[in-house]
Amino acid sequence: LYRKTALFFILRGDIMLIAITHFKILISKDIIHFNTISSCIDYLLLRTPMSDNELSSFLCQLIHSGFPKEKIIIHTSTKLLESFRLTAIHFRENDPTALTYKKEHPDISVSMSAHSPESVKKAQDNHLDFVLYGHIFESCSKKSLPPRTHQEVRDALSYDIPVVALGGINSTTINQLPAGFSGISAISALMDASPNQITRLKEEWQILNLM
Repeated sequence: LYRKTALFFILRGDIMLIAITHFKILISKDIIHFNTISSCIDYLLLRTPMSDNELSSFLCQLIHSGFPKEKIIIHTSTKLLESFRLTAIHFRENDPTALTYKKEHPDISVSMSAHSPESVKKAQDNHLDFVLYGHIFESCSKKSLPPRTHQEVRDALSYDIPVVALGGINSTTINQLPAGFSGISAISALMDASPNQITRLKEEWQILNLM
C-alpha cells in the first residue's frame, strides 16, 4: 500500500502534474480556471493565506461547481481534510504532523515539501506518498535563494520515493529538467496557462524522459 497513489501514475507510464495556487485569497474567478484545467492536471494544491473558515466556504463552492474532490490537496489543515472527506494533504518541510498523520491514516495521501536530500530521506523513512522537491530553477517566489545543485538533485532522486519537481518550471526550463522526477509541480506555469499549454508542457516532459 506504500505510496499507492503516486505509484499509480508511475506504473501506467504517466507523470503527476500538480498545480499550486497563487498565495492569495481565492475567489469565484479562480474556480472557473480550476475547472477549465481540471482534466489536464492530477492534483490541485490549495496554498493560500485564507483562514480555515474562509477556505471551507471556498471548498464548498469549488466542490459544488463539479471540481473532482479526489484532485484536491489541502495544505496543512487536517480539520478541513477530514470535514470534507478529502484524500490528500500536503505539509511544509519536516512538519512533524506529516509524519504522525501518515502513520495514523495510511490510506490518506500525505506529501511534504523538501529542500534537501535529507528531507527526502526522512519522507521516505516515514512512508509519505511523495515530496515536492525544489527549487530546481530560479523562481520568482525564491529570488534570494539559489536553486538546488546538480549533486543535490541527483542525491534527492536516489531515494525510493516519488519526487516531484518544483520551482521555476515552465515551457523554457522544462527541457533542462533532469530525468528521474515522478512529476512536475508549478504555480505560474499551470495557474496562468490554458489546457492546451498545460498539455504541451506535459508532453514535452514525457518525450524528454523517453530519450
